[in-house]
Amino acid sequence: MQTKSELKKNIRDRAVLFVTLLLFWLMLNGTMAIDSLIIGILVSFSITLLFCSGLSFFTEFRATPQALIAGLFYYAYFFKELVKSNFKLAVIVLSPSLPIKPGIVKVRTKLKSKMGRLMLANSITLTPGTLTVELEGEWIYVHCVTVNSTEIEEATAQIVAGFESYLEVMYG
Repeated sequence: MQTKSELKKNIRDRAVLFVTLLLFWLMLNGTMAIDSLIIGILVSFSITLLFCSGLSFFTEFRATPQALIAGLFYYAYFFKELVKSNFKLAVIVLSPSLPIKPGIVKVRTKLKSKMGRLMLANSITLTPGTLTVELEGEWIYVHCVTVNSTEIEEATAQIVAGFESYLEVMYG
């Protein structure tokens, strides 16, 4: 039997999932025609019923003003790192000597929530030159085109710390 607060959270999570799916449906269709809207509502409702635990990016999100602000800063930081990494990788690829030093490094995350860790792993993978190979508890194994350090603390500071500081506020 669920407590009142668990029931409220479950209803909130389902509502967020339903609204997220419906908005995604509407963006993909690009129309507010009644038939498209009805199909979108039915499909979104069906998926919401099938996936009770939620598919939403907001499932473990801390809905506080600090988390919303951290979210904005997180995306700004991510895009900055994305641009920086693209330029660094372009320099490596265009260099005749191809100065790479590939390897897998082990880094540690402080994040406790599953969604926070998933966002961190995906942020690392989406940044050119790095690829999350495995996520196991607090450890993340990252393949790097150019390994700067194999020391856990130093590699964590270089690869993880920037993303993690914002994700910790957003997800814990």
